[in-house]
Amino acid sequence: MPARAMGLAESLLAEMPQRWSHSAGVARRAAELSGAVAPADRDLLLCAAWLHDIGYAPAARDTGFHPLDGARFLRRHGWPERLCALVAHHSGACFQAEAQGVTGMAEFPDEDSAVTDALAAADQTTGVCGEPAFLEDRLAEALGRHGGLSVYALAHTRRAPYLRAAARRVGLRLAAAPAR
Repeated sequence: MPARAMGLAESLLAEMPQRWSHSAGVARRAAELSGAVAPADRDLLLCAAWLHDIGYAPAARDTGFHPLDGARFLRRHGWPERLCALVAHHSGACFQAEAQGVTGMAEFPDEDSAVTDALAAADQTTGVCGEPAFLEDRLAEALGRHGGLSVYALAHTRRAPYLRAAARRVGLRLAAAPAR
């Protein structure tokens, strides 16, 4: 299934090379972090990493809130519900949705799991062009890009601690995981 996810992401993001590069980088990082999730969930993590930003693609755009748009697109095209939910809730999207007044997130359960944590860590330690990044640098870059008075900034006070905690949990799981 990860190859299928990669193909879909590539086709949807073909006209958005920076977004495609970011998604490919997130997938690489997710593979590196996959030891933090159960073996049965590793392909799911990789699929979510490839597909997490497809909601930016014109073909998937509906509400303008990319996590929800991507999840709904995947659902319409028959992808597993759990994958759709991971895309909907990736990287603390609920905090952004609340700040922006986006409704509809309840359509998808937020599983709050090792997979959710690993996806958030992979996304937030990958720069906008797919390069490796430090979490704090990524948070600061995004805040600077959106501005201190933006809707992003409103969500930042709750989202940043959530992302830091997710990254910490991933680190602990990796440290406790048997060597592969």
